[in-house]
Amino acid sequence: MAGMNSPLSPAAFDLTGTLSRRAQSMNASAIREILKITQRPDVISFAGGLPAPELFPLDEVRAASNRVLDVYGPAALQYSTTEGHPPLREWIGAQAGIPAGNVQIVTGSQQGLDLLGKVLIDEGDVVLVEAPTYLGALQSFQPYGPRYVQVPTDEQGIDVDALEALLPGLNAKLLYAVPNFQNPTGRTLSAERRRRLVELTAQHGVLLIEDDPYGQLRFTGEAAPSLYSLGLELHGDADRNHVIYSSSFSKTLVPGLRDAWVQAAAPIIGKLIQAKQGADLHTPTFNQMIIAELVDSVLPRQIERVRQAYGERATLMLDRIRADFPDGVDYTTPQGGMFLWLTLPEGIDTQALLPRAVERKVAYVPGSPFYALGGGQNTMRLSYSNATPEQITQGIRALGDTLRGALAEL
Repeated sequence: MAGMNSPLSPAAFDLTGTLSRRAQSMNASAIREILKITQRPDVISFAGGLPAPELFPLDEVRAASNRVLDVYGPAALQYSTTEGHPPLREWIGAQAGIPAGNVQIVTGSQQGLDLLGKVLIDEGDVVLVEAPTYLGALQSFQPYGPRYVQVPTDEQGIDVDALEALLPGLNAKLLYAVPNFQNPTGRTLSAERRRRLVELTAQHGVLLIEDDPYGQLRFTGEAAPSLYSLGLELHGDADRNHVIYSSSFSKTLVPGLRDAWVQAAAPIIGKLIQAKQGADLHTPTFNQMIIAELVDSVLPRQIERVRQAYGERATLMLDRIRADFPDGVDYTTPQGGMFLWLTLPEGIDTQALLPRAVERKVAYVPGSPFYALGGGQNTMRLSYSNATPEQITQGIRALGDTLRGALAEL
């Protein structure tokens, strides 16, 4: 009986085994893992898709913060409604020509994608994605068990002919697309293809998610209508529109306030509200009020400032690629946004090549993680948004030397 008073021995828990199947299906972001090894101060990184911090409107945000506290007092620091700050929702709705009730504020567009996955995707649902596509969307949707089908792309974005051939009998649930200055390729979906894409998805009963964080950052060429506006034109009613629109203030104003939104039909918005209540109750009240103070006066000036800076950096990067890269390397020419895309000759693995680039003090993101079903081993993404002219010149020269060495080994 002596053992009766001794402490119980804890069971040997396999804590990994306690995780849900949904959690076990999650994967770390390949980009975030790469960024960990490229944060050395001596490495020029074209890897992270970061806005340029020197362009942030610090004085304007400081002044807006003070005005919010003066006008709203303690209410600016209080809990608020899940739907979002009414003046901000009304402003967003007015830009799109829809009621504020069709707008849901979210804590960064990444949360919007996660909530859309939660309310729309059942295990086994067919989800169409571009090849390549935004890695963050794949991460957001993956825990809900989709079956991905890749849609081919070319210089004009989604190959709508290929999509038309895929759709019959597929019973797809939704298609996810980044039509403007796509992450990762920098490509823009042509105006003609936009209309066909909206019509095709409507014909086949496929929801269409338009992810548009970069649409305001055009520095050359003519703007094309949003997929959402074409859906609104087709259906004539925001509550019948099969296109769901997601955007953010992170790329146009500042990313740290984490303010973004989703536009959708009322049945979808209603479920997003319920999902967000369980996720974080609401996006920070103070942050939303600051953004609302900035949208009329500061935002237009800020967009022009960012457009000019990114246009200059993209032009310089393209000029240096033409001058310093070996023959056989193809690249996209973005009309806006933050990224361009390289395709190398077959036989070069950009994942395996990355350590050699880092040895030369330059970094990029290998392209294969952007493919839902694999592929793209000979591709890479470069970001020019957060690089100085000197870094672009030096980094592209070093990357050109790295590529030249790899090509010589083929």
